[in-house]
Amino acid sequence: MDIEKLFSTVTDQLKVGASIETVYGKPIEIAGKTIIPVAKVAYGFGAGGGEGSQAPAGEQAAAGSGMGGGGWARAKPVAVIEITQGQTRVIPIIDFGRIAALGFAAAVIAAIFMRRR
Repeated sequence: MDIEKLFSTVTDQLKVGASIETVYGKPIEIAGKTIIPVAKVAYGFGAGGGEGSQAPAGEQAAAGSGMGGGGWARAKPVAVIEITQGQTRVIPIIDFGRIAALGFAAAVIAAIFMRRR
C-alpha cells in the first residue's frame, strides 16, 4: 500500500467516526425530559513513508522501504443537555478527580515555596 492510499484510508475512517452523533449522543427520553449527552472529541493521526536504494551486484542488498501509520481518538463526556417543555439547560459534568489533582499540585507547590523562606 502506498502512502497516498494509507492516508486516504485513515481519513476515510475519521470521516465515518467524526459524525455529529459522536459529539452529541442520541437523545434519551425519560419522564417527559429529553437528555442529550455531549462529549469532547479529539482525533490525531500520522503516517510515514520511506524508500531505499539497491547495492551494486555482488554486495549485500541495501534495499529499503518503509511505511507506517497510526492514530488515536478520545471522547470525554463534558455535559448533558436537558430539554423539558418549560426550559432547556446545559448541565456540565464536573471531573472531581481532575479538580483534586490540581488542588494537590497547588498544595505541593505552595509547600515548596513555604519551605524556601
